[in-house]
Amino acid sequence: MTDKFQNDIKNLVEEFKFNGQKEFKLIVLFGLLGDFDSFEYAINLKNFIDNHQDKNLDIFAIAIGNQNGKQKFCKFTGFPEESLIAVADNQIHNDLKVSGGLDIGLGGWINMLLMLSGINSFKTIKEVIRGYTGDRKAKQIYSEVDIIDVLKFLKFSGNSFKKVFGDGYLRPFELATFRLNNMNEIIQNWSDYILNEEYLPQRGASFLLNNKNQIIYKFFSNDVLGYSSNMRDPLGFLTNLIKE
Repeated sequence: MTDKFQNDIKNLVEEFKFNGQKEFKLIVLFGLLGDFDSFEYAINLKNFIDNHQDKNLDIFAIAIGNQNGKQKFCKFTGFPEESLIAVADNQIHNDLKVSGGLDIGLGGWINMLLMLSGINSFKTIKEVIRGYTGDRKAKQIYSEVDIIDVLKFLKFSGNSFKKVFGDGYLRPFELATFRLNNMNEIIQNWSDYILNEEYLPQRGASFLLNNKNQIIYKFFSNDVLGYSSNMRDPLGFLTNLIKE
């Protein structure tokens, strides 16, 4: 890691006043607000915050979008609005050498569809399949008391997964259901979440800093549905590196 890159991160912290009061600081670069990864990552981070209020970690994020999209995004995902900055383009991503995704010159839509099919996004197909087949080595998403409303016409409780597949692991169709709900929210509010379709392929990154704003962990995404180095436990790097 070069001194220039470290200085770029420190400048980012100063520019957006990502000060924080705790020992560690996580800075996340989402792509578009309406990216699948942005929604899924934000919900996981919100749950992490809820479960670790006393943890010595501040979390901040930057996403491509506008104020209206930011408000809807935070309302749906639960991610703290005060911790999210919406920017108009991907200049920050470019400055930090974050992958812009596939670009064959035919526009964001075509690039994204190709990435979803696995082109230049090699882990995506595997991750999509895992959403339908389940994963014995990953945690379940829904509890027995959760009410799941799929596309506004099919409503059932999280107990349905337990009755059919048991519990204590990521059940078949569970992750796919979760992602379908996110996709439905994006489609219903497309103009608010997708500021510019050119940025649909834009990937994200995560930077964990210590109290001197030195980078102690970083991850750059290259794949759709690949916002972590370990999608079975996307926030495992926080559990491993941040001690109570």
